[in-house]
Amino acid sequence: MAPPPPASMPLGQRLMQLAETLQYKKFGWFIGHVTLLLCTLRYGISYLTLNSNTRWARYSYRTAFVAAAATYGIVVYKAYRARARAGKGQQGGMLSLAADENVQYLAMALVWLFARQVPLALLPYAVYSGFHTLVYIKGNILPVIQGGSNTSSPGGKPTSPIADSIGRIVKKYYDPSMSLVAGLEIFLWFRILFSAIIFTKGSWVLLFFYTIFFRARYSQSSFVQGAISQGVQKIDALLADQSVPPVIRQGWGSVKALSKQAVDATDIQKYIGAQQQGSGTKKAQ
Repeated sequence: MAPPPPASMPLGQRLMQLAETLQYKKFGWFIGHVTLLLCTLRYGISYLTLNSNTRWARYSYRTAFVAAAATYGIVVYKAYRARARAGKGQQGGMLSLAADENVQYLAMALVWLFARQVPLALLPYAVYSGFHTLVYIKGNILPVIQGGSNTSSPGGKPTSPIADSIGRIVKKYYDPSMSLVAGLEIFLWFRILFSAIIFTKGSWVLLFFYTIFFRARYSQSSFVQGAISQGVQKIDALLADQSVPPVIRQGWGSVKALSKQAVDATDIQKYIGAQQQGSGTKKAQ
């Protein structure tokens, strides 16, 4: 990133430099996250006022997921171009591509875009967009608007009270927010499962796609793993009570055993490793 302009430069010129800088940086990515946040806020107001089926509410909901698909699509495209330039474009094949969490969120955003409205689905994307927006403002916009500063961080980079505040907010709330996202994604799976059980239109198809997405999140997110582990421990503690009928404890044990088998059978890293080993063997031959 180019050094920020000096504070003595007129604000108009600094804004012009900002515009020139944004032409060559991920400004579209930033605008996508801002759009997602604004649309989520607009839809949230409609939902809380019981007007979630109005034209503007539906428009806000769909636009939020268009923005989500655009932002993750930009990241996926840039990563693919970087891998292609490095000669690694085909390494791992489709399974390796599917293991990229940005690809997973892109695919799920497209599913949500065309599925029926599920208000809870917006929240994980909004949380991520909030942090991405703050980081972009801190690292790209503030240095240009505020100009150079005599205050520097220990690393020698110019800083400001606003940038420092943003940094503290991100550092303080990142882990709790990721735990919140994990909880939302778990609750969302049960929400879709309930809709499927009562045969809500399209719920079984949505459950299929979301289960694939959630399985990938479980393999890659320590926050999801921790949330599930805590939930399992709480259920185990409740069922340890002697007043609980044995058949319920046996049923819970069967659920855990089947879940473990399903997790082991759908471990994509295992198949990626096997595919890469096979590729390596062919090259050696």
